[in-house]
Amino acid sequence: MKPPPPLNYIRSFECSARHLSFTLAANELGYTQAAVSNHVRGLEHYLGRQLFIRYPRSLKLTEMGEAFLPTLRQALDLIDHATEAIVASARNKTVVISCPMSLAENWIAGCMAAFRNQHPEIEVVLHGTIWEDLSEQIADITISTRRFDDRPPAGVPLWNDQLVLLCAPQLMMGANRLKSPQDILHMDWIFVHGRQEYWQCMGEALGIDISDYEKGITTNASNIALELAARGAGCVATQYSLARTYLSRGLLVEPFPVRTASPWTYYLSESQLSKGSVVKTVKNWILGQAKIDVA
Repeated sequence: MKPPPPLNYIRSFECSARHLSFTLAANELGYTQAAVSNHVRGLEHYLGRQLFIRYPRSLKLTEMGEAFLPTLRQALDLIDHATEAIVASARNKTVVISCPMSLAENWIAGCMAAFRNQHPEIEVVLHGTIWEDLSEQIADITISTRRFDDRPPAGVPLWNDQLVLLCAPQLMMGANRLKSPQDILHMDWIFVHGRQEYWQCMGEALGIDISDYEKGITTNASNIALELAARGAGCVATQYSLARTYLSRGLLVEPFPVRTASPWTYYLSESQLSKGSVVKTVKNWILGQAKIDVA
């Protein structure tokens, strides 16, 4: 396996794609126009595919360039945010929190907004992660989602999570509405990659055999699964801690009043290099709000 391309190749491509100009990209990045052009050519050579159509005074992305760009931008954003978190963590009144994006959007954002109202003197950097451990070295507080048999050694559970079955309100209306758990077998199911056992757990709780079920949509993110369900794409089995926002807003409903213990939940860990009382204040706030909000 060959090593990854240099990061400056990636930045030169992203900036050139944004401006559709090597010259403007060079001005922004502090390189010469020739250097940016060479960086992009080096990346194209690495990929074996052309990323730009070059005209005398402008550029146009190829189909490969269009497809490649969003992923690179997301990766560069993560690098930039992680770098900012490292810089911010050097300040004694700053607390860096690393948290899965799903929980960050559905719960921790509101939790920390309320914290800032009470503690305006403490700066919070909330680093939403897509893959676990991306920023564990820079965070004062890390929240991770783990199976019960793989909990972090010093992790404190935020709550005892439950699994819920959800669907859009319209699936509970009309002649084809869900009337009994057996009706779920005729619906599309929404799966989260790596969390397929949620459906096995819900099937057992509802008393239905799901062993032969194959219809469904699979995504790699819980929030995407919830959005799909809210738009009527099918039923989803997920953690109540993530679902409560959708339930409170009326975007999703529980077709049957059955919940079961979740084999996965969220654990809070504190860095061994954390800043003492400031981090303790944030940690205690999060744990206190967790008991109130998802009790």
